[in-house]
Amino acid sequence: QVQLVESGGGLVQAGGSLRLSCVVSGSIFSVNTMDWYRQAPGKQREFVATSTSGGSTSYADSVKGRFTISRGNAENTVYLQMNTLKPEDTAVYYCHYYHAPRVAWGLKEADYWGQGTQVTVSS
Repeated sequence: QVQLVESGGGLVQAGGSLRLSCVVSGSIFSVNTMDWYRQAPGKQREFVATSTSGGSTSYADSVKGRFTISRGNAENTVYLQMNTLKPEDTAVYYCHYYHAPRVAWGLKEADYWGQGTQVTVSS
């Protein structure tokens, strides 16, 4: 099993910065994808950023150029550096982990979510 715990959320003024952290533990496979999603009040959960173990990253258009996803050296953490924050960034931010199954190795698919951390950006 895989466990994810987010931290670093809080209240910040528009134009400010915040860094979210996600600590990952458990049965982590070396080939994996880690992502950040967010959900604003009354809205559906939306994709923010993704990072593959191979080093690829991708971002939603709404955050590109302002947010940066990265991994720790130990590969058991993922970060989201958020700069030039806007009120529309206000949401609960969720960390997500995925790896595909490897049947020959007895490796089951893993798809796990953290509990989320609140980010509030004031005008």
